[in-house]
Amino acid sequence: MSTIAAIATAQAAAGLGTVRLSGENALSIADRVFSAVSGKKLTDAKGYTAYYGKVHDGETELDDAVALVFRAPKSYTGEDVVELSCHGGLFILQRVLRAVFNAGAVAAEGGEFTKRAFLNGKMDLSEAEAVMSLISASGEEARAATLNALDGALSKEIGECRDELARTAAFLAAWVDYPDDEIPELSDSQMTETLSTVKYRLEKLLSGFDAGQAILEGIDTAIVGRPNVGKSTLLNALSGRERAIVTSVAGTTRDVLEETVRLGNITLRLADTAGIRTDTDDEIEKIGVVRAKERFDRASLVLMVLDAEQGLSDDDKELLELCKNKNSIIVINKTDKEKTLSLDEVKAFIKDENIVEISAKNRKGLDELTAMVEKVVGTAGFDPSAPLITTERQRGCVVKAVEHLTEALDGLSMGITPDATNVCIDCAVENLCVLTGEKATETIVNEVFKNFCVGK
Repeated sequence: MSTIAAIATAQAAAGLGTVRLSGENALSIADRVFSAVSGKKLTDAKGYTAYYGKVHDGETELDDAVALVFRAPKSYTGEDVVELSCHGGLFILQRVLRAVFNAGAVAAEGGEFTKRAFLNGKMDLSEAEAVMSLISASGEEARAATLNALDGALSKEIGECRDELARTAAFLAAWVDYPDDEIPELSDSQMTETLSTVKYRLEKLLSGFDAGQAILEGIDTAIVGRPNVGKSTLLNALSGRERAIVTSVAGTTRDVLEETVRLGNITLRLADTAGIRTDTDDEIEKIGVVRAKERFDRASLVLMVLDAEQGLSDDDKELLELCKNKNSIIVINKTDKEKTLSLDEVKAFIKDENIVEISAKNRKGLDELTAMVEKVVGTAGFDPSAPLITTERQRGCVVKAVEHLTEALDGLSMGITPDATNVCIDCAVENLCVLTGEKATETIVNEVFKNFCVGK
């Protein structure tokens, strides 16, 4: 297998930058571009050692550098690895990388270092996926949850479920294949208990998926409402800065304005939309209204803003009707002013617990809004130490496994033969093995790593 190399740090100016090499010839290639002050060769170095020296391209000295040596199999990839750390200028790093290529390395593909770690048995496929989730973690809960996944929490849970099913399947197969041996028959009640227990554990993983996605990836959130109810003021209050222009003129916001904010333990990808009303003759405003409705349809969470100073308009009522079919929170704004809006009228459209009153201008009620968001999206009480499904691929594997277990349990209740039950159990086991990568095809493996950054 070829020796690969890539810049392993961010593509931006920094105090330090690292070029990583991995493969059978990593040490000898590094020796061609790095000279230690001590005069020692990296090919003679032990693992977990560091050398200070110069990195060069032929006769041209490029920079001071530190070479870290990791010997196979005790490295990230399971291969010989060298990391050359120098000053983090983009030009310098590119020159060092070019020198490494000139010395015999080839460019690493996206995620190829982690892919080699998977292929060399350093981690399973679910742990590899956790690497990218950890890199993109945007908060403490996301960091803790993905680090827990990288440490094998999901793998352990899936492994225990798989082993329970495999033992049951092996017992059934032996009983069916060797009828003359004195192998005790598993009773239907025993099998039902085992399959039901495993199914419950897998369904528990599925039930935490949406909350986990909200923690890990954030939520597409649309702020909607008719003109001049305070949508842009709310955006500014949540982002902590004057992101949107706020005036008393209705229709100030003409297009979708986006901002990413942290709210409690989750990230909201907020979209402040144009005020939605039907009685406008302004062509530009009409386009803004169309875009606002499109954003409303795509949003995973809707914050619908009402004006506490005014009663419900026809436009308000139309939006409230639409909110019934969305994950929605009704935000009654301008509570610092005289209130004329009837709460009972609002409650006729939506549940009491999805209504919160605030003053976006005075930043009052934002804590209550935060708690409401966490409750509605299911992240309140999120446990980052629990096993967590982090990708749609993993979720699909668990869904299929649950479907096969349901089929097996239904069959048991109808009195189907043990070998037919075993087919369903085997299919469930196979899907769990696909999740961890034990039976994943090359296509699945490539799909997992195609979105990884180069250098990881």
